[in-house]
Amino acid sequence: MNKNALLSIMQFYGDTGGKLAKYLNIARTTFSAKLNETNGAEFTQNEIKLIKNKYNLCAEQIDFIFFN
Repeated sequence: MNKNALLSIMQFYGDTGGKLAKYLNIARTTFSAKLNETNGAEFTQNEIKLIKNKYNLCAEQIDFIFFN
């Protein structure tokens, strides 16, 4: 996962980890674990879809962020 790319997009939209975690309906600590890939934590397909919709990301951006 390209953590810096996601953080950059979040910053562009004025979002914080807490705001995005709330949008995804997950705990802030869970979001942090997924962002940092702690103990193999990953965003689910549904969470990726929600992030895609929230930030109007194209398929290439999703690939770059989550599947790089």
